Amino acid sequence: MASTLPAADDRDMKTANARRAPWQAFLPLWLMCLPAFLLFVALVLVPLLMTLVLTFYRFDPASGPIAAFQFGNYMEVLSSSYYHTIFLRTFGIAFLVTLLCVAIGTPEAYVLSRMRDPYRSMFLLVILAPLLVSVVVRAFGWSMLLNTNGLVNQAFGLVGLGPYKLEYTTFAIVIALVHVMLPFMVIPVWTALQKLDPQTENAALSLMASPATTLRRIVLPQLTPGILSGSLMVFGLSASAFAIPGLLGGRRLKVAATAVYDEFLGSLNWPLGATIALLLLIANLIVMLTYYRVLERRYTRSLG
Repeated sequence: MASTLPAADDRDMKTANARRAPWQAFLPLWLMCLPAFLLFVALVLVPLLMTLVLTFYRFDPASGPIAAFQFGNYMEVLSSSYYHTIFLRTFGIAFLVTLLCVAIGTPEAYVLSRMRDPYRSMFLLVILAPLLVSVVVRAFGWSMLLNTNGLVNQAFGLVGLGPYKLEYTTFAIVIALVHVMLPFMVIPVWTALQKLDPQTENAALSLMASPATTLRRIVLPQLTPGILSGSLMVFGLSASAFAIPGLLGGRRLKVAATAVYDEFLGSLNWPLGATIALLLLIANLIVMLTYYRVLERRYTRSLG
């Protein structure tokens, strides 16, 4: 009896392999995907490859970039405390913006999911409204609010406070980025809530669980995929943001994106600018992948 089991398994595997379609059957699908793949290669992979090649060039102030295979640009960025400060500021701002978006966007999405139409549609439109306005326009709007004679300082003046220097500070960059990035947190969490069966909450409440316990043990674990995807989007977009840090941070508070801009268009040192951009991409990917792995393990462990 035992000797016939491996033979039966072998027959099942051979039958499955025989039923597997030949590669020619998938050829039309590959041909349909070919235009999109060629567009991806032309618009993403080729520019990245050209940027990578440019990082090994040498810069001469008299003649510009010179083709040469050397690691001087990497050594300059990795060994300079100036660039260390820029990268720490960049990822510190991105982390703080992500944390605030999670703290604000998750309860906001939960309240939104409990609303009924037409109020839900109205509040959803309010949440998505920032995406309908240019980032530059929003940055100028925050600049008018936070400058020395802006509405915020005028409100402080009514109670005998201020004026405070709010523009060209890290606070201005963070608050404006939270305003811009909040929809990218609310929508994934709200989508995850749509998959949540409300009967599970009712079942927990019927078993004498408190609302806080129900929220912590039933709702939050199922929101983890939405929080994870929203956090990754917010962090990546915040770390590579240019318009808001450039307009609200000024020339003093540089982040990685504004440093790349200065090297490309200010100093015309394209190899160094390409090196900063590539290192920003690599550091961003490392942080995001590590964050994803950690949260994915916790989510898997919480669901058993």
